[in-house]
Amino acid sequence: MGFNALVVRKDEESGKTSAAVETLELGDLPQAEVTVAVEYSTVNYKDGLCIGPGGGLVRNYPHVPGIDFAGTVEASDDARYAPGDKVILTGWRVGEAHWGGYSQKVRVKADWLVPLPEGLDTRQAMAVGTAGFTAMLAVMALEDHGIKPGPVLVTGAAGGVGSVATAILAALGHKVAAVTGRPEQASYLESLGASQIVAREEINETVKRPLESESWGGCVDAVGGAMLARVLGQMEYGASVAAVGLAGGANLPATVIPFLLRGVNLLGIDSVMQPYENRVRAWQRIAKDLPMDKLEAMVTPATLADLPRLGEEILKGHVKGRVVVDVAAG
Repeated sequence: MGFNALVVRKDEESGKTSAAVETLELGDLPQAEVTVAVEYSTVNYKDGLCIGPGGGLVRNYPHVPGIDFAGTVEASDDARYAPGDKVILTGWRVGEAHWGGYSQKVRVKADWLVPLPEGLDTRQAMAVGTAGFTAMLAVMALEDHGIKPGPVLVTGAAGGVGSVATAILAALGHKVAAVTGRPEQASYLESLGASQIVAREEINETVKRPLESESWGGCVDAVGGAMLARVLGQMEYGASVAAVGLAGGANLPATVIPFLLRGVNLLGIDSVMQPYENRVRAWQRIAKDLPMDKLEAMVTPATLADLPRLGEEILKGHVKGRVVVDVAAG
């Protein structure tokens, strides 16, 4: 019985890639312990790279992208999972080095899965997806180091990570200052709970002063680069920045002064290789602390056929909030 998947193929002569929905058979899937019928997936920045030329992430073609998915176990050689179990997968280089979730059937290692937490369905889980999971890890890291009284800054706030971080922090009672380069997104960010909108141009240039006035009690930063360097000098004494992305570049033109004179913490957030226990903890927190009505306001629905276009759009920064791909619909 065939099933649909988005397959990326590479022309060996030209080196160009193309992506299209194709029909595959179970025998086409890689060998692993657990077979899952995928119900939903999402679109992340990495997905955009993998749908296109690969960005160095994809080594072998043909390839099925999709770095996360949620669905129902169909077959399992591992005692931890049985047919009918609802599961989530994020990370582990699935969709990059391994075939991913843009397929109605997947076969993956049991170690890569986590059970769907009570209080979430598979569609909601992928409205959260890797971006929301990363946002929750960032919030947990800030909490572990103590969020200070001032507003919590969220950079790249209209994106996937930023949208969920804004909603979670606001729901937890924090004042959220949302940074965006798109003024038309102000009402969207306010609907998620942001109490202050910061224009990107106010904060994305480096300054000669290594320290500015103490403005932020914490920060979830999805931008990196010059903006992160600037933010470090604006943090309250002992406050922390959770770094989750590099949309503004990988270089960090900063000094050590904020760390030495204000005790600022720079916390690196990795969602790909997170240990199982922390994954479960984060998903349980998501089910408890992320307002589902706010989550729904972030969602744009899509199908497998929409993915080539959406992959291009997310790389250009034109995707707002969360895209939920109805994989089961084909």
